[in-house]
Formats: sequence, structure tokens, C-alpha cells
Amino acid sequence: MDPIIVLGIALLGFRALGALGVGRFASWPSSAAHAMAVMLLMTASAHFVPESVTVMPNHADLVRIVPPFVPFAGFMVYATGVLELLGAAGLVLATTRRAAGICLAALFVLLLPANIYAAVAQLPFNGGAATPLWVRIPEQVLYIAVALWATRAASRTWPAGLRLARSTAK
Repeated sequence: MDPIIVLGIALLGFRALGALGVGRFASWPSSAAHAMAVMLLMTASAHFVPESVTVMPNHADLVRIVPPFVPFAGFMVYATGVLELLGAAGLVLATTRRAAGICLAALFVLLLPANIYAAVAQLPFNGGAATPLWVRIPEQVLYIAVALWATRAASRTWPAGLRLARSTAK
């Protein structure tokens, strides 16, 4: 299933739960954070799926779209999958939502060259048609926007473990 469709359906589903009184989904940004987490669980899973699986993009598909200038393509695919999973967990936890949203926005910017390379080289997933550049760029922009929008449902303070220590020197 297309990630945008998963994101949209999850967003509407969580907002519907919010309208029914589930406090966790009482706002659009909070629902967006959870919807992005659902989408990331789906997209991250592709990073670990063996090439023999053909019902969805798999690890080999993702390795093919890594631009040639990026070293250790296979490792990078695994690493970005782990980062997506961590980002999903971070979005669901209110105390880490702000940090997760900002880090995910940065990750989506860093993944943009792979999407541009895949579109320009016309590299398909699962032997299907390649996604054109005019679709991939707005899609990445949407993911960046949703990740940042989700931070609006977060505390404005950083979790204690992520705060920079203040200097005690005067």
C-alpha cells in the first residue's frame, strides 16, 4: 500500500477516535504524529524484508536506489530503517515527540537524494513502474511537513536526556 494512503487513512482514523473522545487523538497534530508513526512502521519494515518477498518493496529495492556516492549502501538501508523505527516510537511518546519530529524531518531531507536518484534513474520497486520525480519531491516535502506539524502536539521542552547541560561556570 502506498505510504501516503497509509498516512492519510491513519490520520483520519486517529482523528475520528479523537472526535469520539479518545484524548490521545484530541488534536490534528497529535493524530498526525501517530499516523506518521504507523506509516513509518510500514516503510521501515521494507528495509529488512528479504529480496524473495515480492508483495512490497524489499531491502534489495532500497539498496538499488541508494546513490552511488553513498558508501555501504546495504548498511545505510538497514540504518535508515532503524532510524525510521526509532522515529516512529519517538512520535508516539509525548515526551520525545518534539525531538523525534525534528529528527525525522532532518532524516527525510537526507533521504531526498535517494528519491531523486531513483526517479532520475527510473528505478522501480518490485518491478513496477518507477515513481517520477514530480511525485517523489512533493511526497518528501509532505513527510517533512507532517513530521514538523506533529511537533506542535509536543511539549516545548526537550526530554531530560536530550537537553544540553548548562554550564555552571560564571
